[in-house]
Amino acid sequence: MIRVGFVSAILADRSFAEVMAFAGEAGYACVEIMCWPSGKAERRYAGVTHIDVTALKKANIEEIHRVVEQTDVRISALGYYPNPLTADREQSRHFIAHLKKVIDGADKLGLQHVNTFIGRDHRTSVEENFKRFRKAWPPIIRHAEKRGVTIGIENCPMYFGEDEWPGGKNLATTPAMWRRMFEEIPSPSFGLNYDPSHMIWQFMDCIKPIYEFRERIVHVHIKDARIRYDLLNEVGIMAPPLQFHQPKLPGLGDVDWGAFFAALTDIGYRGSACVEVEDRAYEGTLKDRKRALRQSLGYVRQFV
Repeated sequence: MIRVGFVSAILADRSFAEVMAFAGEAGYACVEIMCWPSGKAERRYAGVTHIDVTALKKANIEEIHRVVEQTDVRISALGYYPNPLTADREQSRHFIAHLKKVIDGADKLGLQHVNTFIGRDHRTSVEENFKRFRKAWPPIIRHAEKRGVTIGIENCPMYFGEDEWPGGKNLATTPAMWRRMFEEIPSPSFGLNYDPSHMIWQFMDCIKPIYEFRERIVHVHIKDARIRYDLLNEVGIMAPPLQFHQPKLPGLGDVDWGAFFAALTDIGYRGSACVEVEDRAYEGTLKDRKRALRQSLGYVRQFV
């Protein structure tokens, strides 16, 4: 059975215990917990720390397990989404070092999954980025293998505005890219955290990849995307993507969720599927954000 959860970033101002308590009260089965290091966030939904993996001593671990047991809500994965292949090599090393700490944290907590991005130097070509991928990522996956942790790579291109032009800040955006990644690193500890919304605004089939990559999908994000054709007809597909599309709650965009969940059940997916709220219409207050999570779960329940 698919476990429905949400990504904790939308409740950035709540504590871990408060996030888990709300999840249980709202009827969610799990939560993907954000584990950014302390410091200034570089973008929306980043910089959120609901578990500090650098401070996981026995007492902290016992308290986390107590909250999980008390709320009857699982942790689906630990999440940390930087750009490990950024052009700034010192920053890249910092991101990779913390990613390894998140992997260590998952191991200490008895968790199996960590979700992240491959990253990309958005100013250079795919081929140049694959050269860096071949150097940076095999050691990360070996680190995960030794700790019994599986990495789920989200397929967001991380291209939304002018500062990410022209290539976006994540290499793992399409089936063609995923095939190359998994040929380079065939490890079963290397998989996908699949989000169909990113295929929608790239004008791609979001259902077909589920079947081809059935063995690689280790975690799922539930987010919708709405193509604004009135705006697209003004700016064209060469414009930054936020000029013609909007992230939306599930059911308010263009993803065919019936077909999506049918495909997941076809492949026998039994993992977690977490609602990721990035809909600006629901960001005004904490009440709005909680309403977004309740509304999303109500919609998804017709399929799961």
